[in-house]
Amino acid sequence: MLHADAQARVSLAALDRFCRDILKATGADEATADAATRAMLHGTRHGVDSHGVRLLAHYAAGLTGGRINRTPKVRTLGGFGAVETLDADDGHGALAAYRAMERAVDLAGRFGIGAVAIRNTSHFGPAGAYALEAARQGFIGLAVCNSDSIVRLHDGATRFHGTNPISVGVPAPGQDPWLLDMATSAVPYNRVLLYRSLGTPLPDAVASDLNGIDTPDAAKAEMLAPLGGEFGFKGAGLAGLVEILSAVLTGMRLSADIASMQGPDFSTPRCMGAFVLAIRPEAFVARETFEAGMTRYLEVLRGSAVREQCTVMAPGDREWREAAHREAHGVSLDPATFAAFGELASRYGVELPHAVENGG
Repeated sequence: MLHADAQARVSLAALDRFCRDILKATGADEATADAATRAMLHGTRHGVDSHGVRLLAHYAAGLTGGRINRTPKVRTLGGFGAVETLDADDGHGALAAYRAMERAVDLAGRFGIGAVAIRNTSHFGPAGAYALEAARQGFIGLAVCNSDSIVRLHDGATRFHGTNPISVGVPAPGQDPWLLDMATSAVPYNRVLLYRSLGTPLPDAVASDLNGIDTPDAAKAEMLAPLGGEFGFKGAGLAGLVEILSAVLTGMRLSADIASMQGPDFSTPRCMGAFVLAIRPEAFVARETFEAGMTRYLEVLRGSAVREQCTVMAPGDREWREAAHREAHGVSLDPATFAAFGELASRYGVELPHAVENGG
């Protein structure tokens, strides 16, 4: 049993079991519990804790409140050649995203490329989970989704885009995939909350006050800045690309029209959109040529000259290293997540995950 007198370390397997049990206890069907848990465990395993198991209480609130359909009937609305549109039936975003990438990979296997737009979905967690699904099957995968407004435009003075993540996974022979998973904001909002709790000044040009003026005071931060600092139009442009693919192309809500993730309304579906893409490399070049190119690229990247006391890494390198450590030693639960787990365990009569013995 977990104890609050120390920062508990829990195995990934125990977290997986706990998340599945809680989600099923809310009334979610097996497919929803599986997809949501897989997505959260992707975040926690790879050190993307903002999109890991800390989301469990949030998802439980959405499932029981009615925001998220506990037994959705995900279905294909239509398509043409290598393109399809999927209706998520207001279900959990991870379920729709995994299903969409599965279809995109199938289409790419037949046509060389496959694109699936998703309608009537919800928060899908870590975008990297879905891009990685394609990469693990030998395809290049892309996943994007817009979200409720919290990021100002470059020189803007109001919340406009969401953090609007972009993820791309690329297979690499004999090693983990190249995996880019990034928000188009300067930092995630959870970083602002951490600095606020610590009373630490924010880095330059990452957050703004109510007037859109950059502030180092986390307590005054009301919106995030787009990626790029003085060149924030680049981050804002990338966020706009995600907005177009996720909302405009699907006929779903723009970031400015999506209800806040934090509520207080957890009964009304958010009518979000998302978009995934899969590419079969050998549709363009011989497989051995593609694999030789990726191998050479990563060798040159990792072996390139570095500044003193610095290290260069390919996208995903940090995450793979963290995943190996957490697989071996478990995961430390932060106090807020620990408290939320306790409340969920009590409410649904589910046993808390046991702490890892001796950190191993």
